[in-house]
Formats: sequence, C-alpha cells, structure tokens
Amino acid sequence: MIINRTPLLRKIKLMITLFIVGLVISGVTAFPLVWELNILKHYFGSGTYSQQLLPALSLWINTVHTGLTETSAKYPFIAYGTDWLAFAHIVIAILFIGPLRDPIKNIWVIEFGIISCILVIPLALICGPIRGIPVFWQFIDMSFGVLGVIPLLLVRKWIVQLINKGE
Repeated sequence: MIINRTPLLRKIKLMITLFIVGLVISGVTAFPLVWELNILKHYFGSGTYSQQLLPALSLWINTVHTGLTETSAKYPFIAYGTDWLAFAHIVIAILFIGPLRDPIKNIWVIEFGIISCILVIPLALICGPIRGIPVFWQFIDMSFGVLGVIPLLLVRKWIVQLINKGE
C-alpha cells in the first residue's frame, strides 16, 4: 500500500516550526525582564482590579518586580544569567532545524526535546521550593513542559509512522 507522505511531512514540519517559534519567543522574552515586569505590575500588581481577583498572583508579581528592579539597578551583571538563558533557548531552537529538514534521520532531536520537556517538572518541583517560588507559579512553569511535550509526542508518532511505512 502506497501512502502519500506529503500531508504527514507537512504536519511534522508545521509542528516543529511552531515548537521552534515557541522556543525563540520564550528565549527572546528573557532579555527585557524589567520592562516585562513593569507591564505585568501595571496590569496585575497592587492597586489593580486583578489584585482583587488574584491576590496571590498580584503579591508575587510585586515581589518579583521589586527584586528584579532593585537587583538590576544595583547589580546589573546578574541579568547576564538570564541572557544566557535566552541564548540557550535560541540555540536549542536551532537544534530543531535538523528534524525540520530530515525528520527520520533526526528523530533523536525530537526525543531529546521530549525528555527535556519532561525534566521541566522535577526541576520546578525541586528548585521551586528551594528558591521560594510559590506553588501556583511552579505549576505555571511546569505547564511549559507539559504544553511543549504534546506537539513533540505527536511529531515522534508521525515520524514513526513514516519509518514503519518505509518512507
């Protein structure tokens, strides 16, 4: 039986492209943290309507805003760590160009991504409490791993279908 690999390859490439875009956006947003926190504080911080709806979130945003702005003013070199975080996201995104070009040959990159997404959960659960991160924020962090693994699992399934069909 001959199957048309084009629709399957199109789905694979679309999912990988979306994953790459997500990684790049996630990385790039690690650069302007003070600016981003200013926006969050404006809409969700103390004295906003959101404070009445989500007081814990409002308090957390104020705490992070204060810590980040004071640290940035006194010790700007600390932000160099988040610059490297951004860089790592972008470099990992580049890694996914391999499976975008040849999914079968580079299935290992998809599997690497799946493992990485899964490892987000123990990282958040272990380091979150150590660093004083509220539980609700740990769940937000873990959601990136959960949401990231879904397209990668689909891509892996589709690549295996291509392999099994001898494509």
